[in-house]
Amino acid sequence: MSGNNKIITVALVGNPNCGKTTLSNKLTGSRDSVANYPRVTLTKNEHDIHYRGWTLRIVDLPGIYSLTSQSPEERIGRDYIQNMQPDIVLNVLDAGNLDRNLFLTTQLLEMGCPLVFAMNMIDEARSKQISFDLPALSFMLGGAVVETDAARGEGIEALLSAIVDTAIGKKKSRLVNLPYDHHLEQAVACAQCRIAALHPDSMDEQQSRWLAIKLLEGDEDILSRENDHSALIEAMEKDRQILARQHSEEVDAMFAAARYGFIRGMLAEARQMLPDPTGHKDLTQRLDALFLHPLFGLPIFLVMMWVMFESTFSLGEIPMGWIDAGVGWLSDLLSVLIPAGMLHDLLIDGIIAGVGGTIIFLPNIVILFMFLAFFSETGYLTRAAFLMDRLMHIFGLHGKAFIPLVIGFGCNVPAVMAARTIESDKARLITILVSPFMSCSARLPVFILFAGAFFSDMAGTMVFIMYMLSIVVAMVAAIFLGKFVVTGVSEPFVMELPPYRMPTLKGVIYHMWEKAANFLQKVAGVILIGSILIWFLQAFPQNVEWDKDYDAQLMALEMQVQTPYRDRQIVLLARERAQERMRKSYLGQIGTAVSPVFAPLGFTWKDTVAILTGFVAKEVVVASYAVLYNQDEADTEESASLRSAISGSMSQVTAFAFMVFALLYAPCLATIAAIRREAGGWRWAGFSVVFSLTIAYSLAFVVTLLGAAMT
Repeated sequence: MSGNNKIITVALVGNPNCGKTTLSNKLTGSRDSVANYPRVTLTKNEHDIHYRGWTLRIVDLPGIYSLTSQSPEERIGRDYIQNMQPDIVLNVLDAGNLDRNLFLTTQLLEMGCPLVFAMNMIDEARSKQISFDLPALSFMLGGAVVETDAARGEGIEALLSAIVDTAIGKKKSRLVNLPYDHHLEQAVACAQCRIAALHPDSMDEQQSRWLAIKLLEGDEDILSRENDHSALIEAMEKDRQILARQHSEEVDAMFAAARYGFIRGMLAEARQMLPDPTGHKDLTQRLDALFLHPLFGLPIFLVMMWVMFESTFSLGEIPMGWIDAGVGWLSDLLSVLIPAGMLHDLLIDGIIAGVGGTIIFLPNIVILFMFLAFFSETGYLTRAAFLMDRLMHIFGLHGKAFIPLVIGFGCNVPAVMAARTIESDKARLITILVSPFMSCSARLPVFILFAGAFFSDMAGTMVFIMYMLSIVVAMVAAIFLGKFVVTGVSEPFVMELPPYRMPTLKGVIYHMWEKAANFLQKVAGVILIGSILIWFLQAFPQNVEWDKDYDAQLMALEMQVQTPYRDRQIVLLARERAQERMRKSYLGQIGTAVSPVFAPLGFTWKDTVAILTGFVAKEVVVASYAVLYNQDEADTEESASLRSAISGSMSQVTAFAFMVFALLYAPCLATIAAIRREAGGWRWAGFSVVFSLTIAYSLAFVVTLLGAAMT
């Protein structure tokens, strides 16, 4: 924008037949026909008009469907915007065909140019009984939206005013980054780092993001411009191959699907329209009529979730038994091969007990992510988020927050990071703080262990209840935070609704393998280290002073004549000695010191130890129980599974209270670090720990009180 001459350059961009040139003629008073703006031989349509003391230079660019390099028109339009950098890009939209027109809009958003939107042919949209929520559209698109009828001159004055106000800063045009699949976002971030190193100080973050997306899409024209950066081109090609392998489709198709998902979600929020009078509906519309039905949609979602968790438990039982038998066989083999001593105890009672007690839940993890991959690939998972959004709207909650929360079913760390896509500062912070309440896959082994041990007749249903409870608590916590803790104004949002697709077997298997590999990495890392540490803490100090002379009593019992009760007395005395030894170990001393805090919940010092180790990673809770109860079994010469061993340690009420506490208490260390990074400091990370602990303890205590009142 030229300050001295007060010239505002406005580039008109839109699809063919959207009324762009008609609008240009109405704005400028000219009578141009539709024409291309070529690179070399043809001319462009350009006219100056005067408005409010400013000269508006209207540049009518060719009608295009996208900003790729697939046609000369597309390259011309893109190059003009990128190289000439007009003060305003006026995106002309056919109000009756926004599903198609907005694809170009999403690419303009990625370029980061100042935008004003003309919702043209509004008369035709109204004739179809289509109406729009203009403030919501304006927010989601990041610029002023004006309804126009170029043929009749409706909205022209308002459009000119919006252009000038946006150019001089009276109206804000802000950046809107489309949220992509987390794999795509990771690839874009890596590409931006490479671009920043190759083009220092030559482009801002938005420009580098746009260039990264185009390189990942494999845009031939953009790739040719970077030919002198062979390392960058090779890295981009490698990233495209990895992404294509992960999702079983080309990267440019993945970006296109995400853009259309953005469009569908935005229009679902901001457009009201009657059904097609012909009654014709495509597959997506027919399925959405069922899955997004205001009455049946939520019950269908709950039934599908129940099937998923019931299958996770029931189908996982057989392979769990195989792994458990394999772990037992390995333990027996090493017991024979390795002589008695500290190394024997470390391997058998520490490493194999802890790691083996956790790894048996691998089939359940794989089955859960098979279902989640299927729901995600088909597009249903986003519909589930949309359904919950409707419910959250009842409480005035920001619905887009549920998208990261759905990601939290897998892991809370990417869920926290996914909150970056939320524009509202208030909604983003609330989402970050409630994401840890979503039941991640790390908690699943804990739920399966306790559900199988204490609620075997309805184990799958209990797991389902825990996951549903996580959603309810997250929603209620978000309401509390929005009203009393986090300040700001709630704003409109867009939720992606991609088209339904039949998932490929390769894609589902890849996602299953990816999650299984992540779980095995944890087993080989934090769980192995945790198991060793827990064993050392419970094995030392070695020289324990006994309150009773257990050895003498055992010897006396063994020398007695065989009686019906002698062997039982020996077992009980050995178990009593093992319990006292663990209580006097470093681990027992720590657990005993902290256990009074959890005594009102009915938790013992062993439960306290499991809770404390779970601060590192929730899977370590199971490893802790495995090491602790394996020590009992080793000394009593009894062989029982962890599920059987733990079943007699507490009542069903206390077991359910423990499951509730394990679901909600403090995030793992990795999630705490992510909260600190995304929320901007340790203040909110510390608040998250205290807030979650308070809710976990309160709800577990309520369960304990209700259980006592009912018995």
